[in-house]
Amino acid sequence: MDQPPVIPFDWHRILWADNTTWVFLLEIAFRCGVMYLLILGALRVMGRRGVRQLSIFELSIILGLGSASGDAMLYDDTPLLPTVVVFGMVTGFYVLFNRLTEWYPGFSDWLEGETVLVIEEGVINQPNFNKLNLTLKDVFGELRQLQVEHLGQVRRAYVEATGEFSIYFFEDEAVLPGLPIWPEQLQAAQPAATQAGPHACAKCGQVRELAQAAAARCANCHNDAWLPASTARRVD
Repeated sequence: MDQPPVIPFDWHRILWADNTTWVFLLEIAFRCGVMYLLILGALRVMGRRGVRQLSIFELSIILGLGSASGDAMLYDDTPLLPTVVVFGMVTGFYVLFNRLTEWYPGFSDWLEGETVLVIEEGVINQPNFNKLNLTLKDVFGELRQLQVEHLGQVRRAYVEATGEFSIYFFEDEAVLPGLPIWPEQLQAAQPAATQAGPHACAKCGQVRELAQAAAARCANCHNDAWLPASTARRVD
């Protein structure tokens, strides 16, 4: 059966569908609240690998409004009033959550995440690292982009709420022996020292003196793979 032609600028169709009621607009508002909270929850589970530069809060706004605005712009059978309710609800959540983050710092940490210290004095902070949805490959990749050769060059490294890394380096004369982080070096980690001298745990970067051919277990993370520690200075 042929569809009747769409009448341009039919204000009844633009603003209101034939089967829409005022109670249904309240249902849309309820649905909006539920979906917004689900979006926030999903982004929190994704962690900082899924969110870069934008905060979880900002990204939730974009996701929450994207579909509603797109449908209203493209489809002739999508009335505007329900879309206006969606925008009103999401904008209201945005204002409310902004106020809550100002009034309650703990709420801000829950919503967007805290700044986390992941490297301290050239060693992975294992308890903090285990809380993050990150891998060593992610951390080492970020460091290599800043020309870091080994962890002993890094005084402190933080993962911000946006997923970005903030990294502070030792002065050249203060560089510590540390874990080399080039991929080909990491693949060469051995359970026993290849030569006598300082060796770095291949998992957390903890450095200890090992005798040649000596096997050991890291006291910090209980890993048993080691690499000769590097003392190279950082080159910008």
